[in-house]
Amino acid sequence: MTGPARPGPHAAADRPPASLRRQLLAGILLPVVAVVVLNAVSLYRQTLTSADTAYDRTLLASAKAIGELLRVEPAGERPRVVADLPYAALEAFEADNRSRMVYRVSGFDGEIVSGFDDLPPPRAADPQRDAPPVYAALVRFYDDDYRGEPVRMAVLLQPVAGAAGQGMATIQVAETLELRHALARQLLLQTLWQQGLLLVLIAGVVLWVVQRVTRPVRRLSQALVARDEADLSPLPASGAPHELRPVVDATNAVMARLAHLLAHQKRFVRDASHQLRTPLAVLKAQVQSARRGDVEPMQALAEIDATVQGATELANQMLALAKVEQLRQQGLQGQTPHEDWEPVVRGVALDLAPLVAAGRIDFELDTTTAVVPAHAWALRELTRNLLHNAIKHTPAGGSLVLRLSQDRGEALLEVLDSGPGLAPAQRERLFQPFAAAGPHGGSGLGLAICREIVATTGGRIRMDERDGKPGLAARVHLPLVASA
Repeated sequence: MTGPARPGPHAAADRPPASLRRQLLAGILLPVVAVVVLNAVSLYRQTLTSADTAYDRTLLASAKAIGELLRVEPAGERPRVVADLPYAALEAFEADNRSRMVYRVSGFDGEIVSGFDDLPPPRAADPQRDAPPVYAALVRFYDDDYRGEPVRMAVLLQPVAGAAGQGMATIQVAETLELRHALARQLLLQTLWQQGLLLVLIAGVVLWVVQRVTRPVRRLSQALVARDEADLSPLPASGAPHELRPVVDATNAVMARLAHLLAHQKRFVRDASHQLRTPLAVLKAQVQSARRGDVEPMQALAEIDATVQGATELANQMLALAKVEQLRQQGLQGQTPHEDWEPVVRGVALDLAPLVAAGRIDFELDTTTAVVPAHAWALRELTRNLLHNAIKHTPAGGSLVLRLSQDRGEALLEVLDSGPGLAPAQRERLFQPFAAAGPHGGSGLGLAICREIVATTGGRIRMDERDGKPGLAARVHLPLVASA
């Protein structure tokens, strides 16, 4: 048999969060209720203490009244105390019919002179249980039981003197506690009624304040729900409360990132459809021409191969451009790793060495360690595009320099070719998408990819004329990692 299913670890996470109104009510009313309860308990005890203090005066007055009716008579060798006291003498001290008073008078030797025989005799003094002395008379007050009921006991040591002799009589007067408890309950109920009204008032004020304070949150929620799905414009933050401003700013930041991503996707789709349309149309025309036999089969295959190679290169570069945007988003989230640029540069130079050898180019490689905040793929793509672009523009027998160094806290990559160079206006357009330069220009995305990669790392890239020599100098500055 299987037992009842236990909630999984995600059960608590699936519960809907408590409303702000409920949390505020609980956070405010629960401490107030706790204070009210503690105050009620303390008030009840204080009321009982005050009632004991007030009604103890009645007990003392009763005991003194009894003491005034005592006298001394001779009785053999030792005089004795005589009391002619009817119970009706205590009726004047009884507050009402809710309490009852009993008494007992003991003589000089502890013998019972008058009163109720079953009233417990005076107990020994106990400072921890007896009430603190507040009267000058020889009297003690304490709580006791009589016939199964709690009573308040007053014990008065009364001096009695006469012609027959003198001594100290003991007078006990006990009163039941119904009246005292009734008075304490009455005061407690009155206080609780007032504090209950105060709780209701506090709850109403909290609800009203919460309703009023959360009004901007509801307006913001309604504005977001009513928005068109394509509307990613920032929310107005001028009328938002100070505490809500971080939420509005964070929402606007998310919307800005989403708008940037959507714009990038639209631009990518637009550019891809525009740029791929031409090679696909050329490829279709070449296939139709080959079918008709307009050109030799080997020539047709060579032309088709060149067109497919160009389209493949274009597609790969466009995918690389899309991946750069993905890396940029990871960089915004603080997920950029640290890579040493030197082995990447040497690996790219080794990969493109056949192109250098085919062009009989005098190649110079000079590198040093440079740890930068970038992905290895991005560094490899950046270096490959710059070096490949320089190889294409370097004439046969020319010179090419690839140098990686550290300059003023930055990593500096320099690619120096010996090509024909470009005018300043043309150099500014090189980093724009599909802006190919010269007869050897490819799809025009290589340098655009380089610019996007450098932007994701917070660096700089520029294309200058070489100092005192023909050709172009591509220079990339990336920040160095401090620990490196």
